[in-house]
Amino acid sequence: MTDLTETETAPRPAGHSRRTVVKAAAAGAGAAMIPLTGAHRAAAAGNAPAFLHGVASGDPLPDGVLLWTRITPTADAVPGSGRGPDTPVGWEVAEDRSFASVVARGTATATAAADHTVKADVRGLRPATQYFYRFTAGGTVSPTGRTRTTAAHDATAPAVRFGVVSCADWEAGWFSAYRHLAARADLDAVLHLGDYIYEYGTGGFPGADGVIRSHVPTHEILTLADYRARHGNYKTDEDLRNLHATHPVIAIWDDHEVANDAWSGGAENHDPATEGDWARRVAAAKQAYFEWMPVRPSVAGTTYRRLRFGRLADLHLLDLRSFRSQQTSIGNGEVDDPDRTITGRKQLDWLKSGLASSDASWKLVGTSVMISPVAFGSVPAYLLGPLSKLLGLPAEGLAVNVDQWDGYTDDRRELLTHLRESGIENTVFLTGDIHTAWANDVPVRAATYPLSATAATEFVVTSVTSDNIDDILNVPPQTASLVATAAVRAANRHVKWVDMDSHGYGVLDVTAERAQMDYYVISEKTDRSASTEWLRSYRTRSGAQKLERVDQPVR
Repeated sequence: MTDLTETETAPRPAGHSRRTVVKAAAAGAGAAMIPLTGAHRAAAAGNAPAFLHGVASGDPLPDGVLLWTRITPTADAVPGSGRGPDTPVGWEVAEDRSFASVVARGTATATAAADHTVKADVRGLRPATQYFYRFTAGGTVSPTGRTRTTAAHDATAPAVRFGVVSCADWEAGWFSAYRHLAARADLDAVLHLGDYIYEYGTGGFPGADGVIRSHVPTHEILTLADYRARHGNYKTDEDLRNLHATHPVIAIWDDHEVANDAWSGGAENHDPATEGDWARRVAAAKQAYFEWMPVRPSVAGTTYRRLRFGRLADLHLLDLRSFRSQQTSIGNGEVDDPDRTITGRKQLDWLKSGLASSDASWKLVGTSVMISPVAFGSVPAYLLGPLSKLLGLPAEGLAVNVDQWDGYTDDRRELLTHLRESGIENTVFLTGDIHTAWANDVPVRAATYPLSATAATEFVVTSVTSDNIDDILNVPPQTASLVATAAVRAANRHVKWVDMDSHGYGVLDVTAERAQMDYYVISEKTDRSASTEWLRSYRTRSGAQKLERVDQPVR
């Protein structure tokens, strides 16, 4: 996909402190957040190359980062079209926004075979350093992006801070959460926990009445051209482009990057009789994903991989769709079958080995679906329908969500037992998927919690836009959901807090002493200018394996 034919380096000035870098970033944040200038629009209107989908960086390392862009070489070379000539693209990385101090540069060729996307896996950079980057093609200069490398492998980093997001349904609202994260100059990276795109046709989810803006293409996506077009459409969103241009993004996929409730051999939202071969659809979706996302393909072309932030934190990123067994029915004893898996044997062994061998203070695990067990007590009938849509429960309200780790209890038991028996502390699961926010202890045995031990903690972030309880019921927030929340808390003492109505994002701040998640909400997802406010915070102290509430966010 990327042909690096030229690389140059330049002398580098002495390193900057983190405080200096943050101040400099804050001073220039406004300029970094404008991905399309008038010149770029003019180029797009004519027949000169144009950078219509912005720039991005991702998967930062101590000595490098992955850069991304998409060039539109001619007006008819729209995403998924297969049209447009091969186009040389240059890239350069500098330590200053004016590019007076360029430290690396190279060239690549954008081709129709890769939908004219370009990736440059840049190395030779300094650890824990802010950089600026841009691309050029045919006299057109891309927007400038800002990125940051991670701390050196053995460095004692004082802190690391992530924005955390998931579940961004284009049709359900505006991506204001991305705008507010892009406005922050204090983040090392943004962690996207899946459902970056949705596969449905227009009105497929949440329904025709809830469509704020229509998908492109308007039909459900099935082919490589479809998935490319959908990714391209998402990256026309200004707030999403600004997020990518301002922070490195570390992403994993969940199900909607392919189809709802995907498993290794199919999906709830895939009918082979009318939609063709599942393997072909998966291959198309994954190809488009790796073309359009600033993500390095990992083991067997999946997204499970590991990043390190000095000796402070290891980040283990999981792929919980490619290798899992088919979801069983609710109440079926097969959820406990040791032959059924959510991770696949190889990935689970990889995770266990990585956790056991880690010398980092914190072991962060990006998991697209919730690992904490969830049972339900008595819930009124009018709430069971919405809950079933969000959490995978049946209308009759049985206790197990079989799309989450609750449907694959042997894998969970093996992993949590490994944490306890190996003496692995400070494991924190970071989760999306269910369009609601949670703060959980992860018990070894939920039935005897809090008398029994906890193995880890879990922070679940709500959706950027995808519908939750009040959206589904079309009622004001914090009304009907309060009954469901009370039922969840009563039946699950390890659940410290749950919010079933809000949309927004999290900010995770990690130091040697604690890991704290600050939960932020937006005022209204259908308002393009929505404001944001802090809602609540929880932290786990080093060695505790339990959460406690905090009365203010990290500043």
